[in-house]
Amino acid sequence: MSREFAVGDRVLLFDSKQRRYLVTLTEGGEFHTHAGYVRHDQLIGEREGLVARSTAGARYTAVRPTLAEFVLKMPRGAQVIYPKDLGPILVLADIFPGARVVESGVGSGALSMTLVRAGADVTGYELREDFAAKARDNVAGFLGSEGAERYRVSVRDVYDGIDETDLDRILLDLPEPWRVVKAAEAALHSGGIMVAYLPTIGQVAQLRAALDASRFALAETLEILQRSWHVEGASVRPDHRMVAHTGFLTHARLLAD
Repeated sequence: MSREFAVGDRVLLFDSKQRRYLVTLTEGGEFHTHAGYVRHDQLIGEREGLVARSTAGARYTAVRPTLAEFVLKMPRGAQVIYPKDLGPILVLADIFPGARVVESGVGSGALSMTLVRAGADVTGYELREDFAAKARDNVAGFLGSEGAERYRVSVRDVYDGIDETDLDRILLDLPEPWRVVKAAEAALHSGGIMVAYLPTIGQVAQLRAALDASRFALAETLEILQRSWHVEGASVRPDHRMVAHTGFLTHARLLAD
């Protein structure tokens, strides 16, 4: 991939206070803030890492957004799974290139693009057409046509069943995943993994009870807490705020009959 910015590229601009802005480059376009504006033509054809000045003299550093940065700044129709959980989900689900995955509750596509970026072939189930369209747009916008070819979304209810068979993985971000356990048993091959993301421990308890009564085994539940640190000269301490509870991650593996 060319490292020079081109028309249509998404660029992350950050200012002297580390505030971040996601911009899509267009010919003749302008990025406006209270500190003047930056012409897109200042960035097109240049390599990332350059510093552009606004008409009022403000400095903006331009880089390509990482996946985590794009997830937090991309257009949303629904709440997203945050980067602190996206990484562990990839590991817990053991996503690998070519993995056949069904994801239900795609929302704005944060988990979808993470799975596709890792090489998976993903079929999404989503109840709302507007969410499905937003997820498709976000995946294509970040990963391009190659990523979009490995991503499909069906507007349907996973509680009604799963059409795909011989799946490697099933990932669920929905209120009642215990209702999907029987369908997941039929859709996954032996050794396949299911991962569910849930906000409350009561929901986790219901899911674990359903897993205990199924062919799933090795079930575990955990949550990820993220604490950053303030490091400035001799001042080294934990930050006053942290990203604590967002959701519980439960994963289990399907056994043979």
